[in-house]
Amino acid sequence: MNSGDYTLARSSNQWALQAEEPEVEMKFAHLLINQAVDAAFCLGANAQFLYVNDATCLMTEYSCEELLSMRLDDIDIDFSLHNWSDISSQGSFTFKSRYRAKGGRIFLVEISISYVKHQNMEFGCAFAREKTDEIVELSVQKWTDELRDAQENLQQEFSQLKTKEVELETSLSLLRSTLESTAIGIVAVNFEGDILSWNHKFVDMWQIPESLILSKKCPRCKAFFENQLKDPQTFSRLIWEVSSQSDFESYDILELKDGRVFAHYSKPQWLEGKIIGRVWSIWDITESKQTEKALRLNAARFRTLAETTDASTFLIQGTRLCYINPAVEKLTGYTTEELLTGFELRRLIKSKKRRQVRNQPEAGNFEYQEINILTKNGTERWLACAVAMLDGVLDFGGNPVELIAGIDITDYKYAELGLNQALEQAKQLSELRARFLSMVCHQFRTPLNIVSFSNSLLKEEVDKRTQKKIQPLLDHIQKATEQLSQMLDDILFFSKTESAKINFEPKPLELVQFCHDLVAQMQMRISQNPIHFVSQHKSLTACIDKKLLEPILKNLLDNAIKYSPSQMAIDLKLYCKNEKLIFQVKDMGIGISVTDQQRIFEPFYRGSNIDHIPGTGLGLSILKTLVDLHHGQVSVESQICVGTTFTVMLPLTKSELSSSEL
Repeated sequence: MNSGDYTLARSSNQWALQAEEPEVEMKFAHLLINQAVDAAFCLGANAQFLYVNDATCLMTEYSCEELLSMRLDDIDIDFSLHNWSDISSQGSFTFKSRYRAKGGRIFLVEISISYVKHQNMEFGCAFAREKTDEIVELSVQKWTDELRDAQENLQQEFSQLKTKEVELETSLSLLRSTLESTAIGIVAVNFEGDILSWNHKFVDMWQIPESLILSKKCPRCKAFFENQLKDPQTFSRLIWEVSSQSDFESYDILELKDGRVFAHYSKPQWLEGKIIGRVWSIWDITESKQTEKALRLNAARFRTLAETTDASTFLIQGTRLCYINPAVEKLTGYTTEELLTGFELRRLIKSKKRRQVRNQPEAGNFEYQEINILTKNGTERWLACAVAMLDGVLDFGGNPVELIAGIDITDYKYAELGLNQALEQAKQLSELRARFLSMVCHQFRTPLNIVSFSNSLLKEEVDKRTQKKIQPLLDHIQKATEQLSQMLDDILFFSKTESAKINFEPKPLELVQFCHDLVAQMQMRISQNPIHFVSQHKSLTACIDKKLLEPILKNLLDNAIKYSPSQMAIDLKLYCKNEKLIFQVKDMGIGISVTDQQRIFEPFYRGSNIDHIPGTGLGLSILKTLVDLHHGQVSVESQICVGTTFTVMLPLTKSELSSSEL
């Protein structure tokens, strides 16, 4: 059977029960059924009554004719609750249901129904017995079940409501936190003048006192806002006079009397398709307005400066030019329109080379470059440029712009090229001269050694009778030989310093002991002039190149002895001052004129008052080179016939310092 149409048989509603049994048997059966106390009936298609006995009519208060024109669900209140589709599979089953009598009375019946199939016809035979005494029980049970179901539903709905309440509270808390943490003042107002919501930023921005009631109905509130504005009419029109029908959004600038500038954005607040108020968003744009004004002023100043300067000025955004000044047109031969309209930058700028400027701070705003420019007619020009990134200084749509300001140094570059060639030639000549001097010195050294050795042999073989005459001559030869040897040493050392073949290798050196040892060596070799050494420290260790310091001090002490009278003392001082290591050599010799002091450190230059005193004029030149290798300084103070003081100052790099005043 199909539950959709409650079909109990495949025959139509108009069929009549036809008995194939003898007529007598049919009458007996009819009498028997009508005598039964229980209601009996047959159901056909769609639960249509096919047959009812007298007990059925009595129970339902309907006549036989009325029932045969009705269906079971017309009187069965719980008809939809029963699974009629299972009758054919189960064969028969018993259940309880509520019936409604013709007079409206509701009563409980117990029904037993059986499925019958006879001569290709299907129908149900049912017997019903009234169970009115159980109706109350059934109703109470039903109500109890319904109440229990309702209670469970209410509990589920309550639980869901609690969950939604927690979620809503979390959302509201998050919303409140968001509103309070934003840098924008926000307030929502309905059209009745009541404040729906606001954040403290709004109160802080307007500096609203606690005593003031925030309401459009309050004249004091309106006066408070209008008294702070330069144009109160605009604010009043946008806020106080807006109607509930206004669905527009607005953006305006509000200028306050204290100089601040607020941006004001207003939009309607909707609820269930109806505008219930407006939401204001207000933020402080004073600083951005001032920046915008400054940018415009900077742009105007920049344009004025760029248009009047002779320096070529470019502004480059990405890979395109966005501004050039007239000097660029004159330099390149291109017009402004040509350079600013889709021009390929690589056609103009061939190469860039960064230049390190002495004493320029590492975090400087500018970078210095040499840029090679190819002009329109194909010639190359060189620019010395200052390059900087202008990020926010000038307004170019918020994008950074590269500024290049350069001067034409093409003539200088050609001169530099010629100078570099000349320097290269000079370097080659210097190396050639150094090799020549080295070769000559070595060639002189061999015969000089022979003369010196021969002179020594002659001294041993001199006859006592001729010693008085020959000995002075031999002494002169020995002295001349020593002078020539020293001269060759000076020339060789000078050639090394000139060709930069001397390496500077500083190492820790105990200077006080070093000076004592040096003075002792020189006193053994030269005894006619005493050398007095004075040190500010008992012990002083610093990083010094010993092989370079020794010739510096020897040269100064040799000169002091050479140009001082015999037995005249020479002073050597060692002390520290202002992170400088200072050596000072003082004599009371012939002195140096002011004119000679200007050139005393030039190679081969000798003073005008030295008379017959031998020398090469290389010693002080070598000394100056060695001091420069230490990144130091040397100075001279002198007066004719009074004396000379040389001062050498070297950077002090301490490795260990133990000092005490002497």
